[in-house]
Formats: sequence, C-alpha cells, structure tokens
Amino acid sequence: MKRMLVVVVTMFLLINPMFAVDMSKEIDAAAARIMSKVVDWRRHVHQYPELGNSEVKTAKFVADHLRRLGMDVRTGIAKTGVVGILKGGQPGPVIALRADMDGLPVTERNSLPFASKEKSVFNGQQVGVMHACGHDTHVAMLMGAAEILAGMKDRIKGTVVFVFQPAEEGPPAGEEGGAALMVKEGMMDNPKIEAIFGIHINSQTEIGKIRYKAGSTMAASDWFEIKIKGKQTHGAYPWEGIDPIATATQIYTGLQMIVSRRSELPKAPVVITVGRINGGVRENIIPEELTMAGTIRTLDSAMQKDVHAKIRSTVKSIAESMGATAEVSIDTKAPVTYNTPELVERMLPSLYKAAGKENVAEAPWVTGAEDFSYFGEKAPAFYFFVGGMPIGTDPKQAAPHHTPDFFIDDSRLDVGVKAFCNIVFDYPR
Repeated sequence: MKRMLVVVVTMFLLINPMFAVDMSKEIDAAAARIMSKVVDWRRHVHQYPELGNSEVKTAKFVADHLRRLGMDVRTGIAKTGVVGILKGGQPGPVIALRADMDGLPVTERNSLPFASKEKSVFNGQQVGVMHACGHDTHVAMLMGAAEILAGMKDRIKGTVVFVFQPAEEGPPAGEEGGAALMVKEGMMDNPKIEAIFGIHINSQTEIGKIRYKAGSTMAASDWFEIKIKGKQTHGAYPWEGIDPIATATQIYTGLQMIVSRRSELPKAPVVITVGRINGGVRENIIPEELTMAGTIRTLDSAMQKDVHAKIRSTVKSIAESMGATAEVSIDTKAPVTYNTPELVERMLPSLYKAAGKENVAEAPWVTGAEDFSYFGEKAPAFYFFVGGMPIGTDPKQAAPHHTPDFFIDDSRLDVGVKAFCNIVFDYPR
C-alpha cells in the first residue's frame, strides 16, 4: 500500500506543473554569466541591420551560434529565416520561442558607437537602415536563451524550437514573407508546435518591467487604397469638371466618422489613418484621378469585417454624391494578435520569476500590429512586452518605435532571456 502511494504521488508531481522543479535560480545565475555576450550580440546586430527578406548576414550570425550549441539548424525558411531545434533529455511537448530579425528603412540619428551606417534600397529609393523597432534586442535575447537552454537540455522535457523570423515589418513589394510565409511553408508542423511565445521590447516601458494582456493584445493591420475618378478641367472653371480632390476630402471626413460615430469603441478600439494622397500635377488643373491610401487597425474580428463594409459603402456613397466614382481595395497584413487566456494564466509565474511579480502588470490594447498573429492562428500563443526605457525617463519624452531617435537601454535584456528560459521549464507537461 505504501509503495502504491509513493507511485501515485510521484506521478502526480510529474504531471502537475505546480509542483515542477523550480529552475529560476539556476536560470538567473546563467543569465548573469552570459549577459555581456547578449549585449554584444545586440549591438552587433544593431550596427548591421538588414531589411525584410534580406537578413542574410543576420541569419548566418544566428545559425552559426545555434550550430555551435549543437542544435539541428534549418535555414532558408521563408527566404532568410532560421530555426533551431533543441531536443530535451526527456519526452514532452514541443514549444516554440520566436524573435524577428529585420530592420526598417529609417536613418539612425544618434551618436551611439554602434549606430547603424547601413544603406539599402527600399521601394526603389536609397534609404538608411536601422533597428528602429528593437528586433536586434529580440535576436540577442533569444540567442541568450538558446545558449542557456542548450546547457540544460538533459533536464528539458520535450523539444524547444527557436524561431528567428524574417520580414516582420513586411516583405518587399510583390514578395511573400514573414510569419505568414513561415506558416505556409509548414514551420509550425515539423515538428508540430503545441504553443508559441514571443517578446517585444518597448522603448516607453522602463527596463526591468514586463507588460502583457490576455486575449486580443495587438491590432489587426489592414492596408487600404481608394482610387477616385472624376473629370479633369481647368482650375478656373471647376463646374465643368468633377473634382477628385474635393471628393477625397469628403471621404477622409467620412472615414473618421466611421471611427467616432459608427464604431462601438467601448468594445474595442478602431483606427483609420490616411497616410498617403497622390493626385494632380499643376496648380491650375483639377486632375482626373486621385489615390488615397492608409491603414485600418481593429482588435475584434467582427468589428474588422464591419469596418471594412462601412469603408466600402461610405466611399461609394460619397463619391456618387460628388459625381465621381471610387474603387476600394483592402489588403490584410496581419490578423489580431491574440494571447490565449488559459496559456497566459498558466505562464504568468514564469514572468514573475524573470522580473519580480511587482514588475509584471497587465497593459491596455496596442493598436500597433504584429505578424506573430499568424503563429497564433496555428497554436496557443502568448506575446508580451519587455521594457527598454532608461530608469527615470518620462515615457512621453522617450522616442517611439519606427523613428530615427529610437533608443533602447540594453542593460536589462536578461529579463527577456530569463522569461524565455523559465517558460520552457514551467510549461505544463
């Protein structure tokens, strides 16, 4: 009877994550030992950024590191993506940790010794290239987690898939790329991934802190284009033509009315931004055609469909009222990034171990978008934010992402490294 009781209790301890062995102190010590390397990796990647689908040097840098750790390394996934597979010493589930690798067509404007001087061509234009969204820190944190976990693989139950993704900011025009292409090529199925986790640095959250949200956390991103056709005429005789510019101003107002008067904002935010208007060649000519384009951000799939329908009907009716015609095209760039609530609840203790419970808090929705959402359509997912703002800085004064002055304090990247590592050992077996 006593022997049977011991067997039952042992089995309970093995299958119940609440009684899993706490590896956090060992992870803390390992993270402290490699922290200088993590910072060096980040600064190297920062100094030599590459645009989406062109991350050739970054991919080699990552792949060489994973090979040195003894992993099964796969390259050329979704053009330049890298996947490392670490098989633990004991059977168990397959979980994935993801970092994105691409930079942005932004010219860096600071005096850091490792500031980017790189140039490239984007949409036919010569541009500077910068890690203006912190993907360099994501790469470094995941490389650090890979090194620590490879050294503990005999105690890992299951398999860890390290996903270094290209083109999160979007592939070049006319190309496929990013998470959508990785999924299309079967990355989530070989091996079959049970859950996936991702981190994003935030320049307006203080270092040492973690922020998260269960459920919808980042917006769907849709890009739209509206082509308005009127009738060209002399600017002195507008009544003899149909003015697409005047029509566009009415459509612009109508789009904002969808947000402020026709969307149930207490349910979820909606943003419609017109970022580009092109039309006309001369001051005294009313042009025949005009194009306006922008982005739509929604955090609820039903609202997303409703907003699309309202945009189409609003544009059509306003154009008709002005005597013009208009065509609307909408292209979905990324679905809503959705954090599986049950997974968030189970894994919060891992974040507490990494940053301290007092430094982990739930945050509001983010109207920025992330193509990590495509992974979340294939498996339960949890995507959270790590602070990169220097202590004592006013968040309102911190340069936002995608700007030339974007800055990250890399002295606490260990928080992300430890979060990844604790997740691996705490994930329910």
